[in-house]
Amino acid sequence: MCDSLSTGAMVLLGDVFPNFEADSTEGPVKFHDWLGDSWGILFSHPADFTPVCTTELGAAAQLAPEFAKRGVRMMAVSCDGVNSHKDWIKDIEAYNSLGAGRFPYPIIADEERHLAVQLGMLDPNERTADGLCLTARAVFVVGPDKKLKLSILYPATTGRNFHEILRVIDSLQLTAQKKVATPVNWKAGDKCMVLPSISEDDAKKLFPAGVEVIPVPSGKKYLRTTPQPQ
Repeated sequence: MCDSLSTGAMVLLGDVFPNFEADSTEGPVKFHDWLGDSWGILFSHPADFTPVCTTELGAAAQLAPEFAKRGVRMMAVSCDGVNSHKDWIKDIEAYNSLGAGRFPYPIIADEERHLAVQLGMLDPNERTADGLCLTARAVFVVGPDKKLKLSILYPATTGRNFHEILRVIDSLQLTAQKKVATPVNWKAGDKCMVLPSISEDDAKKLFPAGVEVIPVPSGKKYLRTTPQPQ
C-alpha cells in the first residue's frame, strides 16, 4: 500500500498547481483563492510533534518577514488534523522563542493523505509506527499565475535550509522579469549571466550597465556577465 501510494505523480514545472481545498489552522482554504495575485510557498512535514519539523516550522516562522518582503505567502501541510496542528504550534512557538499566538502562517490538515499522494510527497523509505509512509519534506513555489515555479523534495530525515529557499525565490522573481540567469551560489546583488539566446547587440541595449565576456579556450562567447538588473 505504501509503495503504491508513493508513485503519485509530481506536478511538473510550468503546470498549474492543483486548486486543492482543505481545512487549516486558519480555517478552510481553497488554494488559488488563498494565493490571489501573490507568489506562494507550500512546504510539507512528515508529522506533528516531531523534532526536525518543529525546528523547520520555527525557522520558517522567524523568516516570515523576509517572505512577506518578497510578496510570498506561506503555507505548511502535515498529515495530522487541525486540532493537533494547533497544539503543536504552541510547542513550535516555545522552542523557537516566537512568542505565544504569533505563528504567522496556516498549517493544512491532510489526515487522509490525499494531498500527499496527489503531489507525490510520500517517502517510501521512512515509515510511521503503523507502517505508513511518512510525508517527505517537499517545497513548492507557485507564481501569481498559479503555475509551479520550483519543486524540491527532501527525505523525511533531512531538514531544509530556508535561507536557501529565500535565495532561490530571489532568483525566480528576478529571472521572471529580466533576461538573465543566476550562476552557482548567486545571491541578490551579485552579477548575473546573460541568456545565451540574447544577441550581442540586444545585450548592449538590455543591459546598459555593461556586459563582460569571459574568455575561455573554446573561443565561444557564451559566458557573459552583467550587474544584476534593477
